[in-house]
Formats: sequence, structure tokens, C-alpha cells
Amino acid sequence: MFTAPGLNRFCRESYNDPVEVYERLKRLGMSIATITDHDSIDGVEVLRRYPDFFLSEEVTVQMPSGTEMHLGVYGIVERDHAEIQRRRTDFLRLLAYLTGRKLFFSVNHVFSGLTGRRHEDDFQWCASRVPAFETRNGQMWPRANQEAERLARRLGKIDIAGSDSHTIAGVGRTYTEVPGALNAEEFLAGLRAGHGVVRGVHGSYCKITADVYRVVRSLLYAEPWTLPLTPLAAFVPAFTAAHWLNEILFCRKWSAKLDGERNTRRLLRPLGTSLESKLAH
Repeated sequence: MFTAPGLNRFCRESYNDPVEVYERLKRLGMSIATITDHDSIDGVEVLRRYPDFFLSEEVTVQMPSGTEMHLGVYGIVERDHAEIQRRRTDFLRLLAYLTGRKLFFSVNHVFSGLTGRRHEDDFQWCASRVPAFETRNGQMWPRANQEAERLARRLGKIDIAGSDSHTIAGVGRTYTEVPGALNAEEFLAGLRAGHGVVRGVHGSYCKITADVYRVVRSLLYAEPWTLPLTPLAAFVPAFTAAHWLNEILFCRKWSAKLDGERNTRRLLRPLGTSLESKLAH
């Protein structure tokens, strides 16, 4: 469900049918597929019978600074999901679990304001502890993706890409390729070895506006009682324009703060003793 007050009572973030998503991915030539739903694996239960599908999720994690970020965690099992959800309000405990289980994970859309405010320490933790950065997101401003890629290069991080599509239209249009990988195990091993190649399209204002209209259409179909709210759809372009402007300003602010070799070195400075001791426990 949408997390915004009011909408969280009746509107979903996505109305995609998992089987339709999978079939579209196969038509587009994907040999292996995964879906990273927000803090949930329930929606993809039906896909677990396919040998070329592996389980993943996008985790909303609370950082030591009190801010929130999104981590993509790949190749999990049900027990991992339960532990991840139990620990996601404490980045240090979650990090200890992910590294202990040797799970592959990434920080997603690092130059996006979708999860709210950001603190410089968030970037320091990602620089020091997160193995991969999402450097191409199919819904993000192209420059935000470019800045993520530039930061990943400076920090020596693994690149991944994903569509982040909440409607069927963008599914499989942005993706990660590991040449020669024949199954999920080889794919994840290739990612860890840095053999992944990001492919596909970036986001745009027109693209995200069209997607919001698709979600509205699906909502009206799923919940006919919302039909009287249809006139409010006229405000969608203004809403997405405000969102897009916020994304641009957020990216410019943080890319400028982190720019330059000196600031990159600062990101890689040793973490404070108190934080290290928390991680050790």
C-alpha cells in the first residue's frame, strides 16, 4: 500500500500481476528474473515454482542517523525475509545479518529523495559496508543515475540496475546482465565478482507521470467506489512535477556535497569507535 496518509487505506503502490510481470520479462529475453517488492515477499509466492526465478526484496532500513534508505537484498529465502524485517529498523543489526549470511545487497537510488532526508553519515556507511550501488534505476532522473555511477566508480562498488517499475509498462526495460550466467547462482556469483553490466533506460518526468496515471486507472478498476475521486487526476501532472523537481534538487545538493577527491576520501575514513562496537555486537 502507499505509505502516504489517506492513500494508505485504499491505494496500492502497484497493481502488477506477478505472473504477468514474469511472462513479460521472458518475452523481453530475460533468462533469469527476480522481483524486489517493498518489505514483502508475499506477492511473488506464485513465481517460486519457476526454476529461473529467485527471491529478493527491497528493504526500507533505518540508518544510525535516523534517516531511511532502500537496500536491495538478493537471493534470499523465507527465513532471511523474516530476519530482515525484524532487523530493518536498525541498520547495524541488519548489516551484521546480511554479511553473516553472505547475502548480496545494494543501496538503491542513493541520490533520490524518495525516502526523505539524508545525512552525510549515510553515505559513509554505504561507502564502507555496502558492496553494490544501484547505478541505473528506470524511474530516476538520468543525472541521478549518472551521479550514482560516478560515486560507485570512485568508491570501487559493484554496479547493478533495475526497472523500479510499479506498472507493467516499464518492467524489464532497465536491467542487469551477467554474461554467461545460466542460473541464479551463477548470476549472483557474477555480480559479486563485478561482472554485471547495467543496461536499459533511465526515468523521465513524462514516464513517471504516465505511470501514476496507470496506477490511478488500476485503482479505479479495483475499487469502483473511488470513481467520484476521478477529477483529482487532473492534478497528477502538478504532483509529479513537484516530485521531479525535488529529485533534481536533492541530487544536485548531495552530488555537490560529495564531489571531489577530498570528500571521497572522507567517505572512506574509519568509522567512529562507538558505531564499530555496535556492529561488532
